Amino acid sequence: MASSLPDLSASPEAGQHLLHEDKEYTTVKEGLAHILVPASGPAVPQATPKGENTPQSVFYNPIQQFNRDLSVLAIKAYGEELLERKQRSVERHKQKIAAKNKEKKRKREEEGLGDVSRKAGKLEGDGSPTEAKPTDDGDSVTKDAEPLPVGSEPNAPSITSTAAPDVFTAKTDADSSKHEDIPESPPSKFTFTILDALSATGLRALRYAQEIPFTTSVTANDLLPEATKTIEMNIKHNRLEDKIKAVTSNAMAHMYSLIGQDCRDEKGRPQPSLKYNVIDLDPYGTAAPFLDAAVQAVRDDGGLLCVTCTDAGVWASNGYPEKAYSLYGGTTIKGPHSHEGGLRLILNAIATSAARYGMAMEPLLSLSIDFYARVFVRIHKSPADVKFLAGKTMVVYNCDSGCGAWTTQTVGKNKLVEGKKGGYHWKHVYGQGPSASENCKHCGSRTHIAGPMYAGPIHDPEFIKRILDGLPEVSKDTYQTTSRIEGMLTLALEECIFIEEDPTSPTSTSKTGKWDPAALDPAPFHFIPSVLSKVIHCVTPIENSIRGALRGLGYLVTRSHTKPGSIKTNAPWDVIWEIMREWTRQKEPVKEGKLREKTPGYAIMGMGKPKDLEQNGGSATAATEEKIKVVFDEKLGAEKDKKKLVRYQLNPRENWGPMARAKGHA
Repeated sequence: MASSLPDLSASPEAGQHLLHEDKEYTTVKEGLAHILVPASGPAVPQATPKGENTPQSVFYNPIQQFNRDLSVLAIKAYGEELLERKQRSVERHKQKIAAKNKEKKRKREEEGLGDVSRKAGKLEGDGSPTEAKPTDDGDSVTKDAEPLPVGSEPNAPSITSTAAPDVFTAKTDADSSKHEDIPESPPSKFTFTILDALSATGLRALRYAQEIPFTTSVTANDLLPEATKTIEMNIKHNRLEDKIKAVTSNAMAHMYSLIGQDCRDEKGRPQPSLKYNVIDLDPYGTAAPFLDAAVQAVRDDGGLLCVTCTDAGVWASNGYPEKAYSLYGGTTIKGPHSHEGGLRLILNAIATSAARYGMAMEPLLSLSIDFYARVFVRIHKSPADVKFLAGKTMVVYNCDSGCGAWTTQTVGKNKLVEGKKGGYHWKHVYGQGPSASENCKHCGSRTHIAGPMYAGPIHDPEFIKRILDGLPEVSKDTYQTTSRIEGMLTLALEECIFIEEDPTSPTSTSKTGKWDPAALDPAPFHFIPSVLSKVIHCVTPIENSIRGALRGLGYLVTRSHTKPGSIKTNAPWDVIWEIMREWTRQKEPVKEGKLREKTPGYAIMGMGKPKDLEQNGGSATAATEEKIKVVFDEKLGAEKDKKKLVRYQLNPRENWGPMARAKGHA
């Protein structure tokens, strides 16, 4: 029976059975790629493999198809933008050459040379040009005494219009001479290289090669020879030997080997480099050990770094602050906003790794998904942008044991200074002293420090829009998670409403057309109304009521992609707690006896004496009550959702999750 099974040369199909080296395999299809898994294993991988699957010889987790679908679409969007920039650069180069040639022609006509080119040879003693040697079509080409463009050879043979008709000849309009003095250099070939640094089965590499049409080369690296053997088998079965190269190596050693392959020379001019356009880090656990090597192996002129960290129990919990600090350089934040804090810890780890080498990190998309984080960042060489990092790194004073409020404090400060001759420039100075006291000013409870972590915007709205704009055109059979991708990216795009531009800033996007390295996120975290209700022991307000109250006061409001029922706003905590107090006054009064003395809720509701509150680090609320008038307008707070998007994931199946680590020996 087994001998009658086809081998790897058979056309890949989902669910087919193959025989390779006396072993039977079953084909699993994801996207346009097919991978081979042992036929003895279950169709759906087990969270805790048993029997012949212990240990797992092939690591494949179908739950992370969302991650892989999103990665393909994100890299494709990034590559398309890169290709468009390349095309615009070529067009600008052509226009520049045409303008120079037009100016040279004008000067020749003013000097009375007419259509006779200066390339016709040296001038005679009386100022008349020597006779030019005619070519087959009548044009004259001789040696050029002027300096040649960079990269050309001074002794190169003359090029006639017959040999290269599009280089010197332009016959489209009357303003162009029969041959140009400066040739249009042919556009360099567009290359797009990807490194799948921790490839396992090679599924990501297969999908990138199959589904991103402009990909020229993919390197699938793994430490284990068994894994590399599996990758090579899958490459052969998918018939992608010309695009994918399997490498058995330590991922860090492989990436460190590219140090010195600078993308630009000492004068800032582009030069060939072996660095990758895209590096994808998708380890089992944390990606922290690979970050230093990755930022040096990705192209430093805007290369894309894709990072997955599946250790949410470290970066999004309150159980291992020492572990989080050792891996990501900061301690975690406790509370419902812990996943947002975790994303900022990961971004800060990448930013500080890049900054050591004069490179800046630009976040494009940062998501907390299921049990892992997935971030897409652009890396570019810019010592000037690196100077902003201290002013975009913050610590958080978090009232995690009391009312849940927080206060942020940047480590440095980016100060906008007006110049003596007008205009503004940035000055990088020390951050001021603590922005919060030892106790929470709202409830008097002790605060704890979280961070340092990234304080800037974690998404690029234009990048997200580009992915969303391409979703209607993709196949729903190939990308089976598009509904969830659309919902989550829409939430991420809504989080960008808080990004504001200072019209006096010389680095604003509207002035430079690029990412603003000085931008800060005015709403770094969210809150959940039900959590606040527990503090003051009241009935949880309707989300639309809270959103309507905040919008009625002129504040921006949206949701966070990290948690259902969350609210992100640029309103200060004084206003948020005053709205909650008004909720108890207008809608749902707190039952008598529910609040005990010396509790956070007792202080928040102002049931103690103002003097006592001030001694405990709290503050009276009378001033806030006089300033604002709260109206719980549910209609104003309603979120319009005509598409009925899948904004938050439901459990896809039972016993789903990270699965067990694949075993093997290097």
